Amino acid sequence: MVLRDALASRRAPTDKDMRDTSRAVFNYYRWLGWLETDRPLAAQIEYALKIAQMFADKPKSFADEKLVAKVVPDWVREQVEVSSAWARIIQAEPKLWLRARRGQGAALVEKLGAAKLEKDLFPEVVQYKGEEDLYRRAEFHAGEFEIQDIASQAVGWLCAPKPGETWWDACSGQGGKLLHLSDLMENKGLIWASDRAEWRLQKLKRRTGRAKAFNYRAALWDGGAKLPTKTKFDGVLLDAPCSGVGTWQRNPHARWTTTLQDVMELAAVQMKLLAHVAPSVKLGGKLFYAVCTVTKAETAEVVENFNLSHPDFEPLPLELSGGEKIQGRLSPAPALTLWPQDLGGNGMFVAAWRRKK
Repeated sequence: MVLRDALASRRAPTDKDMRDTSRAVFNYYRWLGWLETDRPLAAQIEYALKIAQMFADKPKSFADEKLVAKVVPDWVREQVEVSSAWARIIQAEPKLWLRARRGQGAALVEKLGAAKLEKDLFPEVVQYKGEEDLYRRAEFHAGEFEIQDIASQAVGWLCAPKPGETWWDACSGQGGKLLHLSDLMENKGLIWASDRAEWRLQKLKRRTGRAKAFNYRAALWDGGAKLPTKTKFDGVLLDAPCSGVGTWQRNPHARWTTTLQDVMELAAVQMKLLAHVAPSVKLGGKLFYAVCTVTKAETAEVVENFNLSHPDFEPLPLELSGGEKIQGRLSPAPALTLWPQDLGGNGMFVAAWRRKK
């Protein structure tokens, strides 16, 4: 945003200017472990672009050991298994994923061009390979698609809400997952959406209007024990605030600003949020916990804490169903870690429970 404003203050930047600037900045942070930081910044950026191209052309010329050693700060190894597969994919350019509205995937691909319907993964998931600003497309403004990472789409498929049910998207943000839940529910039933920021709920209102998703009700919630409603839900999705380690392919700068202290503080917040939303799940209802991170403290340890403190809930096995590329890759389990190398998107962790009757 700072760079965009700086460019705009000098002259009207072209789309190519913006793409080139973004690419330079992202590759600088992606390859920071390879740079001599005492050299002039321009020289560092030039070398980062050069090495990024080398990796794109001949990825196997980079040794696994060197990649694993340099892709992330040392503290990460306390929390994440830094495998060669993960190291390789977070050094690659991220894919751009779209979610078409129900039944519109093939038609959308034909309209957009430079796109592919990835029906071997999930229904209506589209990979876009062009360079056009999709936010300007008439199809976007008509609500025919959303720009949504494939791992985020996987959360909706795991929740599998049914038309007519009542759900709560407890930390809805600007509503990406809520729009998917609404589409899966065929715009029937009711979804409560809550967030602590009024501006996010206002943006959610605009997005739902564009997407023609009307089966929701929004309310402010600060994450405390006082809930925005006394409703008991068939399903609750807690897409909790997290360190975002799973997004480091798309946001390489965050590798060098996130700290272990951030992770531990967020894990404490996640445990509190889970404890606060749990009573709103009706008997026999489902609770889903999702975070776009892969740290132990925010995934397995949060789940262990909830299992010990909530005996009225039982783990609910999750099975990621979809096309041929999904089947058999992830065994059914009460908690799934979706690594970037699994689906080609962000890293995501999902756990689920059912409230005992």
